[in-house]
Amino acid sequence: MNVPGEQEYRTRGVAYCPHCDGPLFKGKRVAVIGGGNSGVEAAIDLAGIVEHVTLVEFDSKLRADQVLQDKLNSLPNTTVIMNALSTEVVGDGSQVIALKYKDRATDEEHTLELAGIFVQIGLLPNTDFLKGSVELSNRGEIVVNDRNETSVKGVFAAGDCTTVPYKQIIIAAGEGAKAALSAFDYIIRSGQ
Repeated sequence: MNVPGEQEYRTRGVAYCPHCDGPLFKGKRVAVIGGGNSGVEAAIDLAGIVEHVTLVEFDSKLRADQVLQDKLNSLPNTTVIMNALSTEVVGDGSQVIALKYKDRATDEEHTLELAGIFVQIGLLPNTDFLKGSVELSNRGEIVVNDRNETSVKGVFAAGDCTTVPYKQIIIAAGEGAKAALSAFDYIIRSGQ
């Protein structure tokens, strides 16, 4: 989000993985920042755990698939706020207590009292150092095949920085195991 308070309250209310951190907010009020597929999916998942989820979207419409929007809109403990520019994460010194945002249509400032903020606005992988070395997607992800091979023979990649769908959790660990097995197989077969 790049707003005041975000870094200060990271891991103390600001989270980036609803599956990992969602259970910590059971029975509490949270916000999800982002109206794409990952944001709406996060809001849907969190709605089954928390007291209430407010999805905050910068644009005037959600970009998520319609089937996801329909599911979100069917849940009784969710609210969607459009045209909202997040301006500050507010805390009490130890944890998040609110999110401030500005209505982009009216310039009116608002404060949402909550315990957690899940940022789902599309994170960029830290792969700049690989530009020109291996093939990267238009989003900067390392392009891998089903064996975790990159465009460079003998170079393998795994985790959230790759083109593999469904980021984080056990998928990245499993992809790491696949990459290690593929690298081992490559070394054995190439005689190195």
